[in-house]
Amino acid sequence: MIGAWKRVLVLAPHTDDGEFGAGGTMARLVEGGAEVRYVAFSIATRSLPEGFPPDTLAREVREATTELGIAPENLTVHDFDVRTFPEHRQDILELLVALWEEWRPDAVFQPSLHDIHQDHQVIAAEGLRAFKRTTILGYEIPWNNFDFAYQAYISLQRPHVEKKVAALAKYESQQHRRYSDPEYIRNVARTHGINVNREFAEVFEVYRVVVA
Repeated sequence: MIGAWKRVLVLAPHTDDGEFGAGGTMARLVEGGAEVRYVAFSIATRSLPEGFPPDTLAREVREATTELGIAPENLTVHDFDVRTFPEHRQDILELLVALWEEWRPDAVFQPSLHDIHQDHQVIAAEGLRAFKRTTILGYEIPWNNFDFAYQAYISLQRPHVEKKVAALAKYESQQHRRYSDPEYIRNVARTHGINVNREFAEVFEVYRVVVA
């Protein structure tokens, strides 16, 4: 099925969420010839460590998505204030509906409905509303998921995982976070791969599958 997707949309509440949840899958899709669009909704200015300029994450997400092979014109970065998405739910929904009407993606990757972060919850819920006519998969952010259904595995090769690691390394402002550790990223992918007798994998919740 993954080989049939020509247009794939990745929704990231904050810059780097998409890479954590589906970085290896994005690398595999791009390698297979799919057009991948990445939309980030916040550059989380208020969460930046001291000493980093306000536009740091806007620059870092450009570098990270380029590492995955995503064309610059396929990256969109919004600037909703971090932790306030519930106040902007309708604005976010309208942006997502416009994306559906303009592009009609074959598959959408978004946060899990079980993600406890309030911004992630809004993107997950409004993504279901906007893209209910196409395939929707929820990606895993382990430290935010108290519950997660391991329903779909996308197998990866080592180069896909290494591209994910390299992309996340572009976020210099986030390297103080323990989950940015390259070995952790590799080990999560290795664990998921072992569970389905593959070398590496990423795992997703299935919300809708549309077979053409």
